[in-house]
Amino acid sequence: MSIATSPSVTVRNAYWKLDVLPEWGASILNLETASGRPVLRRVNLAHVRSSSDTAAFALMPYSNRIRDARFDFEGNRVQLRPAAGSPNVQHGDVRNRPWQIEQTSESALSCTFDSRDVADMNWPWPFTARLAYHLHGPHCDIALTLTNAGRELMPAGIGLHPYFQRCHDGLEPTLHFEAGGWYQTGAGSIPERGAQPIPPRLDFAQARELGPDTIDAVFSSWDGTAQLRWPGESGEGVGRSLTLTADNVFSHLVLFTAPDDSLALEPVSHATDAFNLAARGVHGTDMKVLSPGQSLAGAIRLTQGGAW
Repeated sequence: MSIATSPSVTVRNAYWKLDVLPEWGASILNLETASGRPVLRRVNLAHVRSSSDTAAFALMPYSNRIRDARFDFEGNRVQLRPAAGSPNVQHGDVRNRPWQIEQTSESALSCTFDSRDVADMNWPWPFTARLAYHLHGPHCDIALTLTNAGRELMPAGIGLHPYFQRCHDGLEPTLHFEAGGWYQTGAGSIPERGAQPIPPRLDFAQARELGPDTIDAVFSSWDGTAQLRWPGESGEGVGRSLTLTADNVFSHLVLFTAPDDSLALEPVSHATDAFNLAARGVHGTDMKVLSPGQSLAGAIRLTQGGAW
């Protein structure tokens, strides 16, 4: 696919085909196996009006929501522009911005972003970002880097918001992951306090189906691994699996059963509204602070297993 004439850039190998949209935050348009089976939800380019319509997008320079679009940092009140129709702000401010293609090959692509090139950036600290995709064997690696480009300390966070294809051949998967806690949330899916013990309905330490409930939950002290397993076409055994692994910087996991029946499993570096929680003295939210020139970075891997 031609970089010069197409809004998407395609990379592939013997296991994967990946379409990326540099003009929409270097988000993933589609990720499918070599056989054409979607791994992330199937997206029609004609229907993309924002990164929320894509299959996956990056969360930088913070993840998820900030209550009332403001927080206190280093003795100062930081006020951001709320999202349309909401008192809050969410998912950072790179996902709907044009990124620059840094390097591409048959099976790899990297893109960069510099907030200093944007006049209306909704973040008071300058930063740069890099997003790199690399296909090798049955693995799809996605690496994120956020760098403080200013002269002051900067609060920071990174994450990835993928929407996985939930059903295959009409069959639901089981989900397995382990975490140390869960945040009880109130209005706007924002935590009211620090992490609490995980209730049974949200405990996936033993693999099980998600069931019919709507889930929008943030987990703390995640061990960095989550696995989806689909039964074979007869409904017995394991037909295929998808394993998500993430570097230690992604200490939290968001689980969201989306209205379109896709499933979001979001590795993130901090709790929702971590900046405000940290300002209140809540521990364990993993808010990060970058010194000038310092970077926050981590990689996420998707691995195919079975008959894709």
